[in-house]
Amino acid sequence: MPANPKYLNPNIGSRIAKISAAILGGLLVTVSLHMALAAWLDRALVIITSTYSAFILWVLLMMIAFMAKNGLKIWGIYLLVSVLCSALMYFAPNP
Repeated sequence: MPANPKYLNPNIGSRIAKISAAILGGLLVTVSLHMALAAWLDRALVIITSTYSAFILWVLLMMIAFMAKNGLKIWGIYLLVSVLCSALMYFAPNP
């Protein structure tokens, strides 16, 4: 018995955007957030805690990307957060 056509999504571009946002965008946000934290806080402490917190945050960001309806909006949000974290790194006080 074939699948009901109303449950099939013919738009493959949205699925590719979701998958790439989940994997690459989530990783980009995770790394930029931890680098911004390391720029403002104790670097050694952030590096030690990022071994666990980075993986947990990446998985949560992947789940958010897959739950979204539009993959391009998620890409936009993830890029905006990464740019904000990069700005925080740029304006961090030098040690």
